[in-house]
Amino acid sequence: MKLLLRNLSRSTSQEDLSALLTNNNITSCKLVLDTKTGKSKGFAFAVIPDEKDALAAIKRLNGKIVDGKKIRVKETEERQRDSFSQIR
Repeated sequence: MKLLLRNLSRSTSQEDLSALLTNNNITSCKLVLDTKTGKSKGFAFAVIPDEKDALAAIKRLNGKIVDGKKIRVKETEERQRDSFSQIR
C-alpha cells in the first residue's frame, strides 16, 4: 500500500523520515524535495506492502507531532482512482 505523509516540517530530512518509518516494514520512502532549493516540500510517500502493516502505520503516525508539526498520513488515492475506472 502506498502512503502519503503530509504536513511534514520543511526541516525534516530523508534520514528523519526513514527513522520515523523504521518499524513499519517499508519497502521504500521518498521525501519530495524542491528541485531548485533541495529542501523538503513538506510531504513524502512510503510503500508498505502488507495492508495490515500499512493500516497500523497510518493509525500510529496520523496526527503524530514530528519536528514540531502534526503530520497527516493516509493511503494515496491511486487505489480509489483504479476502483472508479473499473466502474465505467
